[in-house]
Amino acid sequence: MTQKVTQDVTQDVTQDVTQDVFDRQLAAIADGDLAALLAQYHDEAVVVRFDRAARGAAEIRELFTAYLAAGPRVEEITSLRVEDDVIFYNAVMTVGGNRVTTFGTLVVKDGRIWRQTAAALPLT
Repeated sequence: MTQKVTQDVTQDVTQDVTQDVFDRQLAAIADGDLAALLAQYHDEAVVVRFDRAARGAAEIRELFTAYLAAGPRVEEITSLRVEDDVIFYNAVMTVGGNRVTTFGTLVVKDGRIWRQTAAALPLT
């Protein structure tokens, strides 16, 4: 019984940390804060999109500098699943003046984003 309780508490703490990462990510995007956004990423982070992948701090900085220049605005988080160290989300956003639905995953390691996938599809 003690092992089960310990596992449940550990899982709850992990999910709390993971949810905090997601909340900070949304705040950094809303504020257009590149430094806060970059601080979210693990030293070994990889971000994968259909148009490119970014590995390491320099490439991730380049990716998010361009992203923030497009003026992303989250309108609504339509679906969110936080499971242990994984976040799976769907959001409606405006990016570069275009309204899109986005899908993505964030995998958290040591309280920072270690792996991310992201895709955006135009809303009609």
